Amino acid sequence: MLAEHKLKIFEDFLKGLSDDELTWVKSYLNGVVSKTSEKNEAFVLKPAVNKITITYGTETGNSKKIATDFATKAKKSGINVKLVSLDQYRLNDLTKEEYFFTVVSTHGDGEPPAATKKFYDHIHNNGFRFDKLKYSVLALGDTSYPLFCKTGEDIDEQLNRLGGNRIAPLRKCDLEFDEDVNQWVEKVFQTLSTSSQTEIVTTAAPAEVKKTTTKKSYTGSVLSNINLNDKGSNKEIFHIELVVDEPEYEPGDSIGIVPENLNAVVEEVIALSGIDRNKEIEYRDEWFTVFGLLKKRVNIIQIAPSVVKKYAALVGHQIPDGKIDLTNLLKVYPVKDSTQFEEVLTLLNPIAPRLYTITSSPEAHSGEVHLTVEKDEFHVNDELKFGLCSEYLGEIKIDNKLKFFVQKNKRFRLPADDKDIIMIGPGTGIAAFRSFLSERDSKGASGKNWLFFGEQYFATDFLYQTEIQNWSDIGVLTKVNVAFSHDREERVFVHHKMLEYAAELYDWIEQGAYVYVCGQKDPMSVLVENTLLQIIEEYGNKSKEEAKKYFDELKDGGRYSKDVY
Repeated sequence: MLAEHKLKIFEDFLKGLSDDELTWVKSYLNGVVSKTSEKNEAFVLKPAVNKITITYGTETGNSKKIATDFATKAKKSGINVKLVSLDQYRLNDLTKEEYFFTVVSTHGDGEPPAATKKFYDHIHNNGFRFDKLKYSVLALGDTSYPLFCKTGEDIDEQLNRLGGNRIAPLRKCDLEFDEDVNQWVEKVFQTLSTSSQTEIVTTAAPAEVKKTTTKKSYTGSVLSNINLNDKGSNKEIFHIELVVDEPEYEPGDSIGIVPENLNAVVEEVIALSGIDRNKEIEYRDEWFTVFGLLKKRVNIIQIAPSVVKKYAALVGHQIPDGKIDLTNLLKVYPVKDSTQFEEVLTLLNPIAPRLYTITSSPEAHSGEVHLTVEKDEFHVNDELKFGLCSEYLGEIKIDNKLKFFVQKNKRFRLPADDKDIIMIGPGTGIAAFRSFLSERDSKGASGKNWLFFGEQYFATDFLYQTEIQNWSDIGVLTKVNVAFSHDREERVFVHHKMLEYAAELYDWIEQGAYVYVCGQKDPMSVLVENTLLQIIEEYGNKSKEEAKKYFDELKDGGRYSKDVY
């Protein structure tokens, strides 16, 4: 209760305010109270809303964590919450929702992640309308990529187009998202705690855009480029060393590289389109020659389905869904003339950077950055194709210059030097663990180190074999277990080796070891996680539910981390 003289001052102040000014004061006071409640957990802002739905669509788990924390805070405020992944959300419920919030990431070339695609397609391909929906979107992304937070932008715009009312503007977050998330949650709670929130909603509110941050760019000189595989291997995996002036990174970080399109492909596109290679073209507020634009700026390989749809509308053809190269588009669904092709150029997305986990250690390899790059091979209509960046890096010559930026990965860090670690990294997943082991060796870390590594053949594919054996000989590697799947009739992979040493593996975890997984997301990381759950259940004498809880506690406590792709 205010003292009488303070109450009179406050009442006199309010008498002179217009309706709009009163609304502003009300919102301002809600914000003050909200900030106060964060400092005093005993005070909870009384919500004016009884029930909300919170959804998430994720690739790495960040969206789920944010949505879960948001749901926890809402429940503590007395709000009933339905929390669900978008791939599990019942789409028929959407038109019945009143308060709907979603946290979504963006995948690849601006495409929705797998967990979000069903929902994304539903709202874009159906003609329903919302009668009462109030919503807000939190979009996660990475400003290194040209189509930053595109999925979140699309969902926000479409929900509004279908009649939904934004009760908080779209918030776009970069990799360092904690501050932006807190501001978005605070804004949402201010609105939910306002008894007349439907009156202050502005359906045409512009999306709140976070300023992109320019990552520090480095230029490295290629010191070496070695094929790690022996003759007869099914693979080409390159160890590339760059000399760099004072690179700033930590073990677990990656570097981002924007590759260039091959000259032969660019020349074919120019020939098929009939355009003048030297003509000046404006693309996203920059000017290029046609050749320069096609060579260094726009993606012409495996074009995203959303761009293919725009191309189809422009040239007047029905084109099946799926990714396709620009050369094949021009051959099968040609443009009318070079002028129309200029319009096509404006539709193309910029080349997205490719990320590679750093293989070196700042302690052991001062002034250098090392990479482990597998040449990506795949077939399209029985034609052998190669990954744009992996082919580009595989062919890069000694002394060539390579531009890159460092992508921090705070969720994949070494623990204290006295802590034990278990590293599971088949194939190029060994990259992060070569960095880890080099760092721990150079610093004389006392913690024990256990490595699980796998590949196809011992004779041709044992990546960094000499270094691993040396680390084992001198005691840096306490244990190393390898699985070469093609050396025997019955295939053996790293998760089989984990089961073979399950009792000891569980004992290490019980004694406080940190577990790291690096390499292919599917199926490797899925099989490894399922195996860990099996080991925890069997050797910890736990039920499936107890094993899952134990595993979740490892993740929440930072003792289980993965870097998968």
